[in-house]
Amino acid sequence: MNRPQPPIVTPGTFSTPEQPGRPPSDARVLFDGTPATLDKWEADKNPPEPTKWVVKDGTLQCVPGSGYIRTKEEIGDCQLHVEWSAPSKVEGHSQGRGNSGVFLMGQTEIQVLDNYENPTYADGTAGSVYGVNPPHANALRKPGEWQVYDIIFRRPIFKDGKMLDSGRYTVMLNNVVVQDSTPLEGGGGHKGRSHDRPMPDKGPLKLQDHGNPVRYRNIWYRPLPARAVDGGDMGEMTPEAATAKKQQTAKMIREDAAKLQGLPKLRRQMESLCYAPDTATLADSEAGINAWITAVKQVPATGMEAKKGEIMQMREAVDYMTHFKFFPAEFTAKAQIDKIVEGNGWNK
Repeated sequence: MNRPQPPIVTPGTFSTPEQPGRPPSDARVLFDGTPATLDKWEADKNPPEPTKWVVKDGTLQCVPGSGYIRTKEEIGDCQLHVEWSAPSKVEGHSQGRGNSGVFLMGQTEIQVLDNYENPTYADGTAGSVYGVNPPHANALRKPGEWQVYDIIFRRPIFKDGKMLDSGRYTVMLNNVVVQDSTPLEGGGGHKGRSHDRPMPDKGPLKLQDHGNPVRYRNIWYRPLPARAVDGGDMGEMTPEAATAKKQQTAKMIREDAAKLQGLPKLRRQMESLCYAPDTATLADSEAGINAWITAVKQVPATGMEAKKGEIMQMREAVDYMTHFKFFPAEFTAKAQIDKIVEGNGWNK
């Protein structure tokens, strides 16, 4: 109970065909259907210039021939939510029908394409990591209906020229998993697979103009904490990183214990030893338990029943510490507490 607690996030609401849902409370909104949020985007040109894409009926619509757009804000590892809709009037086939794309950090694409009864090459299908991996399923709704992407993006991590983490995508299309921790393999692109390369820490989100008037709505993201391989404590951890995190937790609990008195302080000190050993804390815990046992032995028989809950709780804690060898084998408190419990007939 005394480990750091996760922050509170108020969940959003699901979208319907008629209207977009509400983002979670900590989301950073990139487009909410209002013209004001169009100011968060610009044409993908250098030097930057305003985008020619338009806001129409609460949607962000591609103007064919105007070029890609990108966010002014730069984004790294994230949870991204994007809703898109291909034109309801079906024109073209294969890659020429409802084509666009979502580019994380402007580097690597999750394909947007109207593949409803419209086959194309597999790693260019909607939900693919374009040029890298086909989707596990085609979960598209009909043209003109809203499609929903929920994307977990992790960029590649390099150090001293060596790849420590390939980066990966997890993608849900209309609540169906279509990419499951798919390695980036360099980011993909047309015939660009398997060229592992570092990427910047952050970059703009880009939406593709591929000549079709695809619409977007309800675009938001949540930054993700750093992975252990990148100096954080998320994801797979090396033994060294795990030890460092345990030591940090133990330090926090010991600092908290220093503000307490009596049994709450003693129990908190014992708890810290479960994360990292510390000679001084162990000595204080042993001395505190021995002092507590001495005080319990002085309680008259008529007062023992009132102490039962406290004694049984201490017994459970010391049993745990002894069983998992957080206390040394020569520590005799467990036998003494067991004797008190047995003497009062509480072990039946």
